[in-house]
Amino acid sequence: MKNERGSRLGNALGARPHDETLSIAMVAPPFLAVPPPRYGGTERIVGVLAEGLQRRGHDVTVFASGDSRVKARLVPVVPESLWKNGEQTEAAPHMKRVIDQVARYDGHFDLIHSHLEWHAFDFARRSPVPVVSTLHGRIDIGPTAEIMGAFPDIRLIAISDRQRRFWPEHNWLATIHHGLPFDDTVLGTGAGGYLLFVGRITPEKGLDHAVELARRTRIPLLVVGKVIDAKEIETYRSVVEPAERAGIARFLGEVGPPARDELFADALATVMLGEWPEPFGLVAVESLASGTPLIARRAGALPEIVRHGVDGFVVDDVEAAVEAIAELGGLDRARMRAEALSRFSAERMVDEYEEVFLRLAQTSAVESEPMNFVSGADQRPLGVT
Repeated sequence: MKNERGSRLGNALGARPHDETLSIAMVAPPFLAVPPPRYGGTERIVGVLAEGLQRRGHDVTVFASGDSRVKARLVPVVPESLWKNGEQTEAAPHMKRVIDQVARYDGHFDLIHSHLEWHAFDFARRSPVPVVSTLHGRIDIGPTAEIMGAFPDIRLIAISDRQRRFWPEHNWLATIHHGLPFDDTVLGTGAGGYLLFVGRITPEKGLDHAVELARRTRIPLLVVGKVIDAKEIETYRSVVEPAERAGIARFLGEVGPPARDELFADALATVMLGEWPEPFGLVAVESLASGTPLIARRAGALPEIVRHGVDGFVVDDVEAAVEAIAELGGLDRARMRAEALSRFSAERMVDEYEEVFLRLAQTSAVESEPMNFVSGADQRPLGVT
């Protein structure tokens, strides 16, 4: 497990020393770059983790699209992100190709960290190297729910306690809330006087409820999100366009991180009223880091993030959301921001993943015969940049 190249690199970057350093493969979906230019929660987390672990001296290899810009070794699984031009394709065949590429080099790593959802479950069971899967999506419905029951043994990390409750008997190594770097995030004042919706333009995200809240309170609503697939186009036409014609809402499309941070800072509140059970909710964290409160439905992981009466208000319907608007002035935006920077920092997230990885590597070394791991500095696999 001791990787001399990793130790030298960590010392050069000023990372804190560790008794052990690991060779880690981080495996991302091939659809968006790491990090993504705009929308893409999974890819953002992969980028933050890869950089954080590399900075601490671990030898990190990221399997991702060739247009990724990671501060670690990159194996380009496709020349460029498959959704770069807005065209979405069936996921399964592409995920399989990624897994096949990882399998070619699995002996080069102490452990493999998958972000491929259910697509990597079978590989995780077969791999001679420990595989840890962080699940970013819903696991109560869809393909993941259908296949989860057959894989109770594979190593899983949840992104919220709420997420893992659907399958409590499975092999959960930890619950680790997401974290982000907030170096460029500023404390906002809400001076823009608007409500903000950021997310997918789909029915389950509660955009219709956000529009209704804006209508009833006569506070303008700004809508940030992508409109690409059929469901998003239909929701845009049925919900957003009528609200724009009525002067209730304004659609801004996709907005990148710097401009999006400004939108959060100037908002009275960020609105998350969907009944969809969020496995986590990066939008909530970004809002709180700007000191902007949340009006969030009591669904999914949002009650783990939003402390009622401190970070905003957790509500059950639009009526309660209307009442919450009147209470926004009593919240301490500076406190909200300061505590969010601690609760959801990138360093805290990297700390928790590192602890899990080191513990797993130590356990695996005891349970199996020693493996002849090859440093990436000594033998660089074909296609690695």
